[in-house]
Amino acid sequence: MKIHAEALLFDNDGTLVSSMASVTRCWTSWAQEYGITAEDFGRVELHGRPAVEIVADLLPADVVPEALARIEQLEVEDVAGGVVLLPGTAALLAALPADRWAVVTSATRRLGEARLTEAGIRPKNLISADDVTRGKPDPEPFLLAAARLGVDPARCVVFEDAPAGLAAGRAAGMTTVALTTTHRADELVADVVVKDLLAVSAQATAGGVEITTAE
Repeated sequence: MKIHAEALLFDNDGTLVSSMASVTRCWTSWAQEYGITAEDFGRVELHGRPAVEIVADLLPADVVPEALARIEQLEVEDVAGGVVLLPGTAALLAALPADRWAVVTSATRRLGEARLTEAGIRPKNLISADDVTRGKPDPEPFLLAAARLGVDPARCVVFEDAPAGLAAGRAAGMTTVALTTTHRADELVADVVVKDLLAVSAQATAGGVEITTAE
């Protein structure tokens, strides 16, 4: 399948890189510190959502700022050796002009930059949780990325592995490509579903980027 786009927008964790072991390790430790039961913790969706929303789901409002700072610190400290490139990431990004793609992460800028740097990825454009008032599944992060790149949202393609991120991409009016790196295909609603970025190739054109998917 071929898709013509002017810009590509990538989620980070679960799409470009994997830090899932680190995420599980840090959040489990954090939950224990704050006396959150395994049952309550298990009811909350972690992946693809801003930490501030997760923390707010689990703790009283007056504790949220302190608890949010604590989980960020734990995750930043765990970055070294806790982030790996997912298959196909390096080759795909190398084929793209720097001004035709952005990373759109639910992590804070500090954590997002730390994970990307650990994986050797240095995007020209990064949208983080610090840049928006409403995180995924709200379309605001992807709409902001399109605006930063100067591209019509309808001409953007979103690459995501989480239902919340795909919902945000659809709400933004963008073409969505789902990766089955963290969820089953039947859990993902997207225009195209692939295993990982090895199934995606890209070629720069005069008007943007031509994407080819193998599945």
